[in-house]
Amino acid sequence: MTAWARLLIARPKLVLALIIAGIGLFGLYGAGASKNLSAGGFTDPHSESAQVDRIVTEHFGPQNADLIALYTAPEGRTVDDIGPEVRARLDRIDPKLLAKPVESYWTSAPPRKALLRSADGTRAIAVVFTAGDENARLSAYPNLEAALRVPGIDTRMSGYSAVSTEITSQSQRDLVVAESISLPITLLILVLVFGGVVAASLPVVVGLLAVAGAMGAIRVLTEYTEVSTFAVNTASLLGLGMAIDYGLFLVNRFREEIAEGRDVPAAIQRTCATAGRTVAFSALLLICAFAGMFVYPQAVLRSLGFGAIAAVALAAVLSLTVLPALLALFGHRIGRTAASRTGEDRTERFWGRVVDAVLRKPGAVALAVGAILLVLATPVLDIRLGEIDHRVLPTDNTVRQTVDELYAEFPGARTGATAVLRGTDGTPPQAAQLDAAQTELAAVPGVGAVVQVGRTGDLVVLHAFLDATDRSPAAQDAVLAMREVPAPAGTTIQVGGDTGTARDSLDAIVHRMPFMIATMVLATVLLLLIAFRSIILPLKAVAMAFLSLAATFGVLTWIFVQGHLGGLLDVAPGPIDAGMMVLIIAVIFGLSTDYEVFLLSRMSEAHEAGAGTAAAVRIGTVKTARVITAAAVLLVFVTGAFTLSPLTPMRMIGIGMITALVLDATLVRMLLVPALVQLMGPANWWLPWRRRGHAVTVTEREPAQPQL
Repeated sequence: MTAWARLLIARPKLVLALIIAGIGLFGLYGAGASKNLSAGGFTDPHSESAQVDRIVTEHFGPQNADLIALYTAPEGRTVDDIGPEVRARLDRIDPKLLAKPVESYWTSAPPRKALLRSADGTRAIAVVFTAGDENARLSAYPNLEAALRVPGIDTRMSGYSAVSTEITSQSQRDLVVAESISLPITLLILVLVFGGVVAASLPVVVGLLAVAGAMGAIRVLTEYTEVSTFAVNTASLLGLGMAIDYGLFLVNRFREEIAEGRDVPAAIQRTCATAGRTVAFSALLLICAFAGMFVYPQAVLRSLGFGAIAAVALAAVLSLTVLPALLALFGHRIGRTAASRTGEDRTERFWGRVVDAVLRKPGAVALAVGAILLVLATPVLDIRLGEIDHRVLPTDNTVRQTVDELYAEFPGARTGATAVLRGTDGTPPQAAQLDAAQTELAAVPGVGAVVQVGRTGDLVVLHAFLDATDRSPAAQDAVLAMREVPAPAGTTIQVGGDTGTARDSLDAIVHRMPFMIATMVLATVLLLLIAFRSIILPLKAVAMAFLSLAATFGVLTWIFVQGHLGGLLDVAPGPIDAGMMVLIIAVIFGLSTDYEVFLLSRMSEAHEAGAGTAAAVRIGTVKTARVITAAAVLLVFVTGAFTLSPLTPMRMIGIGMITALVLDATLVRMLLVPALVQLMGPANWWLPWRRRGHAVTVTEREPAQPQL
C-alpha cells in the first residue's frame, strides 16, 4: 500500500485525468443499460412449477395470463352495449405479441363466458397471453396496454405484466427521489464532520464516480447474463454509501497524520498503509457477503449480488486511487481547523468517558447490551416469509385495486393450479387413472373443481380451481397438499401454476439460505484471520453480525408482520418478502463486519505497538467512534430515503437499514465489542502459530494501560 501511495503521489493529475475520463466513458456506456435489464427473474427455473409450465406451454401454449384488462361500461350501458367498441380494439392487437388469441367476455363461449362478466353486467374482462419468454412478455406490456385501452370506456390493467411494470417504474422513481434527497444531506453532514467544504467534497466525488462506474459494470454484465432492474438500485445505494464511508475513513486518518506533524506525502503513505489496508479488507468482506447470493437459482437475486459487488469493488478501488491523488493535490487545504479540532476533542472526550465506563464494568455492559438486543430479536420467532405481489403497492394504487376487484368479482381471472398427469411407461393415462387423479385432487382442502383442459401423447393437463386467491398462503397450502396426493399406479403427477411458482421460489430461498450464510461466515472468518492474526476476533465479529441481524429482523417482524406502527408507516401487516430478506441479510452482515474491521483495526494497531488489551480497546474505540458514528449517520440518510417510497419492500429496506445502522454503530460497536474484547483479554490475540516471543511480550505488557 505504501508503494501504491508513492505511485499515486508522483503523478496525481495524470491518475485523476485517466480515471475520470475512463469512468466518464464507462458511465455513458452504462446509461444505456436500462434497455437490457430484466424485469423478471423471480422464478426458480429448476422447480416443479417451472417444469410444468414448460411442458404445458410447449404443447398447449401458456395457461397463466400475463395481462387482464377490466372494462367498465359507462353509466346506463352494459357490457353487451360496449361489445363492438371493445372487440374492435382487440382485433387490432398485433398477433406477433400474442401466444394465443385473447379470451374475453365478447369472444368466449359458455360456460367460460359467464366467468368473464360481473354479476351486474356492467363490467367484463379480456385475458391476454403474451408470446415469448418472461422478458419479452414484460417488454410487450406498453404496446399491449395502449392497444387494449378503449376511448370513452374506463379501462384498467391487471395481471403479472401490469403489476411487475408498476413495481419496476415505482422503484426507479424511488431511486431518483432517494438520491436527490440524500446527496445534499450527505454533503452537509460531511461539511459538519470535517469543518470544511473541500474535505467534505472528496468522499462525495468518489461516491459519484463509483455510481457511474457501477452502471457501466452492470451494462457489461447484461451482455453475458440476465440482470434485474433492481440491481441498479442496489448498485447506486451501495456505490454511493460505501464510497462515502471509505472516503470518510481515509480522509479522517489523513488528517490525524497531518495533525501529528507529517507532511502531505508522508501522511498519504501512512494513511494508505493503515486505513487503506482496512478499506481493502472491508471491501473484500462485503464482496464475500454478496457472493453468497450466487447460490440462488433466481436471476433477480444473483443480479442483486452482481450489482452490489460491482459497486463495492469500485467504491474501494476508487477510494484507494482517486482519493490519495486528490489528497496529493489538495491535502494542504484540508487540515484540521480550530473549530474542527474543538469538535473532535469534545467528541473524543465524550467517547473516552464512555469507554472508560465500559472498561470498569465490562461484564455488566455486555450482559445489559446483549439482553437489549435479544429482547429486540424476540419477535423474529414469529417471522413469516412471502413473495412480492400486488400487495406491495400502496392501497390507493390503481393496479393494486384492480387486482383486488378482479379476485373478488371474477373467478375466471384466477389462475388456480395446473396439474400434469403422465404415464410412466410412455403410454397415455387411461380413463380410470384420470378419474382417480381428478377425484383425489378435488378432495384436497381448498381445491374446487378439477377439469381436463388438454391431452396429447402420454400426458393430460388438468386445471384446479382454488378457493383462495392466487399466491395467498391458503392457495400455497392447497398446492402443497395437491403435490402430496399419490398418483394412480402407472402415472406421475406434477403440480404448478402461478401459485406453485411463488411457493417454489420461496422454498428455493429458504432451502439455500444455509449455503449463503455458510459462504459469508467462512469468507469472513478467513479474511479477518489474515487481517488480525487472531482466531477469537473473527469468531466474535461473526457473532456480533448475527446478533445485529437478529435484532434488526426482530424489529422488522414487529412492524411488518405483527402490524405495529402499520398506521403510522402506512403498511399493511403481512409476510416479509423473502428476496428482500436475502438482500438485507447480505447488506447488514457486510456492514456489520465492515464497522468491526474499522474498530478492531485500530485496536489491533495499538496492540501491535505494545499496548495492553484495555489500552488497545480505549485507543481503538476513541479513535474510531466519531468516524463510525458519522459513517452510520450518512448511511442512515442514504438508505433511509427509501422509507419515503410507497412500495412496502423499499420501506422495509429503509427501516431495516436504519435499525441495523443505529444498533450496530452504538450498542454493538461502541459498547458490546469493547466490553467483550476487554473480558477476553489476551485470548483476543491468540493464534496457535503466532511467534512464541511475541506472545510473551504481549502478556508482559498486559497490565500497562497507556492513555491517549
